[in-house]
Amino acid sequence: MKITLNQDPAFPETEVIINCPQADEDILRLVAMLRIHQKKLVGTLEGEQHLLDVRDILYIDTVDKRTFLYTGKTVYECALRLYELEDGLQNLDFLRVGRSAIVNFRRIRSIRPELGGRLLLTMENGEQLYVSRQYAVAMKEKLREVERSILR
Repeated sequence: MKITLNQDPAFPETEVIINCPQADEDILRLVAMLRIHQKKLVGTLEGEQHLLDVRDILYIDTVDKRTFLYTGKTVYECALRLYELEDGLQNLDFLRVGRSAIVNFRRIRSIRPELGGRLLLTMENGEQLYVSRQYAVAMKEKLREVERSILR
């Protein structure tokens, strides 16, 4: 792979152009990582790629080494791995809730404590997800942050 960086103050904005014979999985992953910086994710549905605003994503889940983006009504497949998405979305109120899931904190409708230190989340679309004990501490800290911000 050849990488070239051209810097010139005359350029009105940053433009990334990828020239390749065919967009393989590595290229699609690179494009997806660049989109996160624009607060967009690329999701594939029925062979078509869709540009999704991260605010529309309720949660992200992995099944059989495949990553899925869940919006209110639709499920898209994503080329990125869960850890890559976690790194790119951590400053956008996305939290890890288990080994295979990340949720958009802003899209949670309710949180209920469960036996064994777990939490049960109900998302805006009514779907329910469990927060494992390991990640429940971070979720509770996020709730305290919200409460403190209201009091300021």
